[in-house]
Amino acid sequence: MKLCLSTRQLNECVLHGEWGRSLVDLPLTLDDIPGLQDASAEQRYARAVGLIAANAPLRIDPHELLVGAATLQQATFHRLPVYVQGKPAYSSISHVTLGFASALKLGYRGLRLQIDERLARGGLDERGVDTLQAMRSCIDAACLWQWRYVQALEQLVSTSTGEQRVHYAAVLEALRSVPGNPPRTFREAIQALWLLFDFQRLCGNWPGIGRIDEMLGPLLQSDLAAGIISLDEARELLAHFWIKGCEWVGSRDTFSGVSGDGQYYQNIVLSGCDAAGRDLTNELTYLVLDIVEELGISDYPIAVRISSRSPEKLLRRIAEVQRRGGGMVAVYNEDLIIAALQRFGYDLVEARGFANDGCWEIQIPGKTHFAYRPFDTLAILQQVLGVCNGHTADYADFEELYTAFRTALADQVRAIHAEGDKFATDGAPSALVSLLTEDCIERGRGYTDRGAHYNVYSPHAGGLPDAGNALLAIKRLVYDERALTLPAFVECLRSDWAGQETLRLHIKNRYPTYGNGDAEADAMTKRVFDDFLAAVEAVHERCGVLRPAGVSTFGREIEWRPQRGASAAGHHAGDILATNFSPSPGSDRQGPTAVIASHCAMDLVRLPNGTALELKLHPSAVSGQEGVDSLVGLLRTFIRLGGIFMHIDVIDNAVLREAQAHPEHYATLAVRVSGWSARFVTLSKDWQEMIINRSTQAME
Repeated sequence: MKLCLSTRQLNECVLHGEWGRSLVDLPLTLDDIPGLQDASAEQRYARAVGLIAANAPLRIDPHELLVGAATLQQATFHRLPVYVQGKPAYSSISHVTLGFASALKLGYRGLRLQIDERLARGGLDERGVDTLQAMRSCIDAACLWQWRYVQALEQLVSTSTGEQRVHYAAVLEALRSVPGNPPRTFREAIQALWLLFDFQRLCGNWPGIGRIDEMLGPLLQSDLAAGIISLDEARELLAHFWIKGCEWVGSRDTFSGVSGDGQYYQNIVLSGCDAAGRDLTNELTYLVLDIVEELGISDYPIAVRISSRSPEKLLRRIAEVQRRGGGMVAVYNEDLIIAALQRFGYDLVEARGFANDGCWEIQIPGKTHFAYRPFDTLAILQQVLGVCNGHTADYADFEELYTAFRTALADQVRAIHAEGDKFATDGAPSALVSLLTEDCIERGRGYTDRGAHYNVYSPHAGGLPDAGNALLAIKRLVYDERALTLPAFVECLRSDWAGQETLRLHIKNRYPTYGNGDAEADAMTKRVFDDFLAAVEAVHERCGVLRPAGVSTFGREIEWRPQRGASAAGHHAGDILATNFSPSPGSDRQGPTAVIASHCAMDLVRLPNGTALELKLHPSAVSGQEGVDSLVGLLRTFIRLGGIFMHIDVIDNAVLREAQAHPEHYATLAVRVSGWSARFVTLSKDWQEMIINRSTQAME
């Protein structure tokens, strides 16, 4: 163990909900503020942010090295925690990584100067002036919140003695100047980043953090070289940043019983190249990996950008952390993603700066207003077949069937493009997010009002492996083997295989499927994938909105079950099928390398918004030095074959079954869900079963 005892003890308290249970639902309201009824929505929003800054309870733990706390319960519900006539005044923003790097360099004062300069330059309409004034008010609110902590710490310093007084004085010294001004030291920088991030959370927004080692690593290296800080001191500070990211654990049951308690989108991206193409892996990169390994914190899902040039030390460190379980560290294939972004139209410098939206969808941080639109390709196929809608389908040959499916798929994508034409035109107030989004100040428009440099509406296909497997089964059974007519086969599906168990098992166990490196199965899934992309790529940009494609489910394979009947690939109605772009559970039987081979056969450079591949390994498969070597080999295979994003979870299903039976003994057991990790016992039974049913791979 490298962290001190008090840090580890604080971590235990926070992970068991001590801070989360202390949150309050403060009755802040805009109802009684004179004149506010006639104000614009942005001005009312800014006033609400001011109420939060002035009234939110402060929390200063005597052991923490950083201060700032999102103490309002309603913020954990993805809402601005201020009321109008008894209801939350406004919703809030997520699925974005904000411009924290720029905010650190400028400080709030620098942002204020940008706003003042833009106002002075003129040329803005009334709405633009109003938007910038609301942003300026949000800066005032953020600075007030910071100053309240300064005053509270000054009081604690004056009333404390001995080591506690020295401790409070050091915390105060790091706080006084930031984030109003750019940080001068690593300690100021990490305190500033926490305040920039946590004030957004306090006001109900859930942003990703982004490339923390690029933001903080240079100051750490400078301080280490100057003897201002030791590596052990830096590790403790960074550990407290990680612990504070768990401040909502135990706060409520909104996600408990559904998709878990860690779905706040506060993602971290590590390593990779900088704007000039130079590797930026540094001491902070490794400190993060040290901390998540020792503390077991899953609340900041981590994605490491790796490539064929990544240091061996980094790959081994990733593998060592991954084999501890919890799914806390995933990987991006940096070179493929940069190529995909350039192919889509981003310039090289922008592409090299990629991060994500808080899960794994790829975006340019600090510049992007993003939303994705998911849909289910398996449901489209079943509608064409008439499995659930009573339509009696019959097609003379497989190509006629496939043409009908491709047409329906294209119709769905065209409808999504029509929705995208109106994206980001509602003008919902968002001044706090707009403040940290490039071009909102220059354009005088908010984040939700086409103010961002890039507005992105991404069609996301789900169920691709299941649609591919079903199509291949139909082709073989009906059109190649002629064992059944298509109407007769559809009747089997409508009845959920009643009286046809032998046929079902024959299809499920004997026909090839995606995930086994089988050329025929992969080609069918790729055919669906290619036709999805052709429909999306028909509209690159329209009405000022970019349309990069993605493939995802994010757990929707659970909620989509009512719209799905039995699958032609041998699954019952109600079965939980493929997650994201991973194989259907139990269909991948040839080991993890075959899974990766099938996944990477999809020409993923055409997928600029990304996708995910999940792998689950038994702990015995990665034990000892050989286990680390095997994991490093998997990472290299993923890069060499051309994957995008992969997360590996190491867990024994016997442990998960034990946790289901005795959740009180497994409160902190983390598992990877999709773009996030969560405590297993906070997932619903369906979500737990989804994790358990994922194929457990043995290493070759």
